[in-house]
Amino acid sequence: MINISPDSIADRFMRYVQIDTQSEPTSTAHPTTEKQKDLSKLLHRELLGMGITNATTDEYGYVYATIPGNSDKKNIPAICFCAHVDTAPDCSGSNVKPIHHRYYDGSDIVLPDDNTQVLSASNSPYLKEHIDHGIITASGLTLLGADDKSGVAAIMEAALFFIQNPAVKHGDIKILFTPDEEVGQGTAKVDMQKLGAQFGYTLDGGEAGSLEDETFSADGAVITIHGVIVHPGYAKDKLVNALKVAGAVLDALPKNEWSPETTEKREGFVHPTAVNGIAEKATIQFIVRDFTNEGLAAHHNRLKAIAENVVAQFPGATMEYAAQEQYRNMKEVLNKYPHVAAYAEEAIQRADLIMKKESIRGGTDGSRFSYIGMPCPNIFTGMQNIHSKLEWIGTKDMAKAAETIVHLSMIWEERS
Repeated sequence: MINISPDSIADRFMRYVQIDTQSEPTSTAHPTTEKQKDLSKLLHRELLGMGITNATTDEYGYVYATIPGNSDKKNIPAICFCAHVDTAPDCSGSNVKPIHHRYYDGSDIVLPDDNTQVLSASNSPYLKEHIDHGIITASGLTLLGADDKSGVAAIMEAALFFIQNPAVKHGDIKILFTPDEEVGQGTAKVDMQKLGAQFGYTLDGGEAGSLEDETFSADGAVITIHGVIVHPGYAKDKLVNALKVAGAVLDALPKNEWSPETTEKREGFVHPTAVNGIAEKATIQFIVRDFTNEGLAAHHNRLKAIAENVVAQFPGATMEYAAQEQYRNMKEVLNKYPHVAAYAEEAIQRADLIMKKESIRGGTDGSRFSYIGMPCPNIFTGMQNIHSKLEWIGTKDMAKAAETIVHLSMIWEERS
């Protein structure tokens, strides 16, 4: 029987979330913040302390380790379990004060450092699944960091289980902790040859039992608008202000569709994220999302047409449209290796959970890993209300995530 203690993994998780590891989207360094390495170094030390002597940390903050296989079978693929150490820049991650509510009774939780932050079953219905079990919140001034330190904790707890239970058979288990996932750079400096895994799983999902084998495909887009600049005192019938043209482009976007705030499920969107410039020249940055490449192309064509129509109303103004690929839907790769997700489904069921296959309205490191040689679906950890002051996680969910890792490693050994 595989028994992962919710209290043990809670203690581990609470230790990790107190380390500030926020990444920085405007930085060009790798990692984007040096403080991410503080957790990487701790994980490295803890892995060595478990007896995993090959654990290493590189200059970019990646942590690599291998638990050698102990099976007599010779052809077991090396499997990687991956989580990211950074937290999102959307909400403060400094001085996180985790609170372990050991026996949640179903009532509202007023977070002590800001009593306007109230966690309740009305705004987070999944809480009802955790009555009489432990949950962990922050104190009200910061995010918690369950995204993705819960995944880190689950992998570490599973690693400890394997070290302490050598009779459990498995192939080579690769462990990888990445920086900068939250700013889209989680795989930027990864050494795939050093990692040496054929297939992988990120631990970066939500409710217990969820398995995600599909993500958005994602692009960026930049519209650059060139105005006509003259001295404002003599500008009548001559000046064309690029900032005003940019505002008109934004105003021309649909109000009730095609945006993150008006779409759900398998609907794609176009989302302006930044406007910069002066009267002479302005840029608008967008993210473009869809589950298919055809959908992405249609969004680009529509956005470009809207902008061109607006710019044409300002004689003398010109524009440029540039698209940049960010990541692609992992399902296009995973469909070629159906057993990778199928084994995860079975592992979740062996952990006595109801498996829920879902699509991610976003991306993970697994999206990129799948396209650089390691097909990689995403497994739950239990994280809820991520990137916010009301972020929380159930301790039994984290324990089940660690248990799923163990079952999954055993299944790969059994099927090989």
